[in-house]
Amino acid sequence: MKRFICIILALCLLSCCFACAATTEKEESKTELIVFAAASLTEAMNQIVELYGKAAPNVTISCNFDSSGTLKTQIEKGAPCDLFISAAPKQMNQLDITASSDINTDGLDFVLSETRINLLENKVALVIPEGNPKNIKSFDDLVEHLKAGDILLAIGNGDVPVGQYTQKIFAFYNISEEEISSCLTYGSNVKEVTSQVSEKTVDCGIVYATDAFSANLEVVDTATKEMCGQVLYPATVLKGSANTEAATAFLEYLKGAEASKIFSSIGFSPLSDK
Repeated sequence: MKRFICIILALCLLSCCFACAATTEKEESKTELIVFAAASLTEAMNQIVELYGKAAPNVTISCNFDSSGTLKTQIEKGAPCDLFISAAPKQMNQLDITASSDINTDGLDFVLSETRINLLENKVALVIPEGNPKNIKSFDDLVEHLKAGDILLAIGNGDVPVGQYTQKIFAFYNISEEEISSCLTYGSNVKEVTSQVSEKTVDCGIVYATDAFSANLEVVDTATKEMCGQVLYPATVLKGSANTEAATAFLEYLKGAEASKIFSSIGFSPLSDK
C-alpha cells in the first residue's frame, strides 16, 4: 500500500513538473512588438491591434502615434521600434539606405528593405467647422480668401507630411506661404489641425480625409494628384527589430482582408497588392 501511494505521489509530482514547464514555455513565447505609426492611423491601428490579439494571443503590440517626422527622429536616435508606418515616403526614405542620397542625406540604414511596402493611400481634404463661417466650398474658394487675407486656415507644420502636402497645394496655386502667414495657424500633427477645426478656432483646415471622417468633420473638397501627389503610407520592419519574424507576420496581417476592412471603413485605400 505504501508503495502504491509513493507511485501516485511521484506521478503527481511529475505531472506538476510538466505543467510548470509548459507554463514557463508559454510565458517565454510571449512577444512584444513596438509599432511606430503616423498619428492619422490611430483609430484604425487601435482596432486592428485589438483584433490581432485574438489571432496571435502570444503577441502584444504597443503603438506609438505621432507625426511621421517625429517618429523618424525617434527611430534615428535609437528608440526601440519593430515596425514603422509613415504617412509619406519622405520620412521612410530618410531612413532607407537604398533611397537617393539627396533624400537620405545622412546615409541612414534602418529599413529592412525586403519588407518595405506601400500599405495604404489617403486623400488630402479641405474641412470646415460646423456652420461653415466663410462659406468655403472648394480649394478654389479657399485660395480667393487667402489672397484677400480674410480667412484663418489650420495646416500642419512643414516637417510633417500633411503640412508638406499642403505646401504642394500652395505651390499648385502659386501661393507663397510667407505672403499668407497671417491667415495660417499650425499643428505639430494632423490631430492638432483637426482639433482646431472641431473647436471652431479657425475657418477651415487641411487634413487627411481619414482624420476628417474620424473627427466627424465636413469635407468640402479633396486635392487631386496634380495638386499634391499621391498620398502613400509606406510600412516596413526595421533592421534593429528584436522580433523580426513576429513583426513581419504582423505586417502581413496588415495587408490581409481583416485589417484592410478596418482601414477601408475609416477611408483609407489598402494597397496590399501593389
